[in-house]
Amino acid sequence: MINDIFHICLGGKRIEISPLYSYLQDYCKEYVINQDNAVQSDFSIAVSEQDIIFERQKSEAEDIKEGIPIRHFSDEYLETLAVYRQIAEQMIDYDTLLVHGSAIAVDGQGYLFTAKSGTGKSTHTRLWREYFGDRAVMVNDDKPLLKITEDGVMVYGTPWDGKHRLSSNISVPLKAICILNRDETNHIEQAFGKTKYPLLLQQTYRSGDPLKLSKTLQLLDRMIQNTSIYVLGCNMEQAAAKVAYEGMQTVKSKERRETR
Repeated sequence: MINDIFHICLGGKRIEISPLYSYLQDYCKEYVINQDNAVQSDFSIAVSEQDIIFERQKSEAEDIKEGIPIRHFSDEYLETLAVYRQIAEQMIDYDTLLVHGSAIAVDGQGYLFTAKSGTGKSTHTRLWREYFGDRAVMVNDDKPLLKITEDGVMVYGTPWDGKHRLSSNISVPLKAICILNRDETNHIEQAFGKTKYPLLLQQTYRSGDPLKLSKTLQLLDRMIQNTSIYVLGCNMEQAAAKVAYEGMQTVKSKERRETR
């Protein structure tokens, strides 16, 4: 049975959602808005049973690929995945990308940590919260939205915030992107040129629509050109937070990045 339509504000856009299950509105409750009838939504989302079947098949295929037991998710949860997939598709038209990573803000500036699954993104941002205390705020622990503008990149919280449900309904300017690697010692280096383009592309939502994929590549290129990118080797001890933060405060010139 179709539940009542509701609206959310995500990435600065008003979105109308027609859900199949009531769970979805509760899942998005921190982002639900009272839509003014005089203000038109930027776009609308409606999920079908076929969309839920697709998400189940995709999840099972990923489990088989990873060699782990197949997880069995409820239709209600699979609807949340299907909705965010559609949102990610639409957001490309608004210069906004879904990136898999853990985003945290310190003193109002955002830092995005990304890596292959299981590397320890959530663990690392937990170290930041412990180290900085009230100065640190989680933006999103799994799938934030990044809006690429002429003045830089803004990172937005979303309800799709990982198994620990850590996010805030805020947006902050993105100061840096950091790619995590496990190591015995803590060290950070700035990445120059486009050496990390393939990994960042892998962590970015990629549409099956050729035109949208082309737009995604253009946006990713603009983001890389205008955002400082670092590579962090870390041992997941609290000292890693200090090394990472201090290492990302000194940004070398754009000209040097482009000549490397």
